[in-house]
Amino acid sequence: MTSEITRRGVLLSGAVASAAMLGASTVSAQESDDPVIVLPTMKNRYLLSCKLGMITKKGPGGEELSLADRLTLAKQAGFDGVDLDEAGNFTPEQARAAVAESGVFVHNAINHDHWKKRFTSANEADRKQALKNLEHCIRVSHAAGGSGVLIVVGSGNDGPEDVIVERSIAAIKKAIPLAAALGQRILFENVWSKMFYDHDAGPEQSADRWAAFVDAFDSPWVGMYHDIGNHWKYGNPGDWIRTFGPRAVKFDMKGFSRAKNAWADIGEGDLPWDDVRKALDEVGFTGWFTAETGGGGLDRLKTVRQQMAQVLGVG
Repeated sequence: MTSEITRRGVLLSGAVASAAMLGASTVSAQESDDPVIVLPTMKNRYLLSCKLGMITKKGPGGEELSLADRLTLAKQAGFDGVDLDEAGNFTPEQARAAVAESGVFVHNAINHDHWKKRFTSANEADRKQALKNLEHCIRVSHAAGGSGVLIVVGSGNDGPEDVIVERSIAAIKKAIPLAAALGQRILFENVWSKMFYDHDAGPEQSADRWAAFVDAFDSPWVGMYHDIGNHWKYGNPGDWIRTFGPRAVKFDMKGFSRAKNAWADIGEGDLPWDDVRKALDEVGFTGWFTAETGGGGLDRLKTVRQQMAQVLGVG
């Protein structure tokens, strides 16, 4: 007995097999609905995002909000997407389901345990856990549809710079094969960790040491998630952007006042946003900017989004 194998049947069989290999839900031949594909709005060359941690966890009546509910608030506030900075709290499956339910794009993932489990630590167990955390975030970002993972490399207090650089590079390189396989960039945030700048020196420092650290990996899967406000106290953010050039894949945004030596809302303080815009144009940047500032409910999120749009000169 022979049976006719139609082209449609072959394609369906291949789709089911591929879904099974990826750990996704299989689709029967009787099911006709397409899988949910969530995309950012892409209205401008700059895409605006907030951290998940900025979004309230409570509804108007004090009820607990689900991950999908919180993502929806970001969409209602006008953001193009969200950076999942609580990635350690969710499985890849949970992240994917929340994106599908909410229809909100997640472009990145972060696990804040990187402050405690550091790649610069002299404790090998800490470095191994840091690697596991990074690999988890890579999987979460991939499952959610994102393209990168932000990490804090470590602390300058963990040893001489040459020693902690060697430690961290050796550990982080172990994650590059997974990052490459899943199409995720490993992105370093410049923070007040006493790494690659002088914490007690003045405001004319350059980003050269940071750039050299990125270049030491010699990998297209490693770059910067440059926080524009974090080092205004120590250097000109426009010049840092020019130094990083294509090394800067994504940007965090906050305000800072040198005069008051204090953090501020985006657009407040004395950070030279005009030069930031000029530098972004000079390097030809297009892509994601994520707010990292005080959050709250829908009204606060709308305010933050408006502040970002104003300083970047977008709608």
